[in-house]
Amino acid sequence: MLLKLLTKTQTFIHCEKGATAIEYGLIAAGIAVAISVVVFTVGSDLVALFSGIGGNIVSATPAAG
Repeated sequence: MLLKLLTKTQTFIHCEKGATAIEYGLIAAGIAVAISVVVFTVGSDLVALFSGIGGNIVSATPAAG
């Protein structure tokens, strides 16, 4: 009985499935932080760019009539 418990404990200690899941979680969190930084840094510039493009499209469109 004690030997069986010791064997299961050693198997649990050497199992790396949880470590791999944690590594993938850290990678996903890092990617999310990078995307957030880019969006908050360049976001206002993108809004201005697309607003300018939209204004040019509207002014270039002939009036219906």
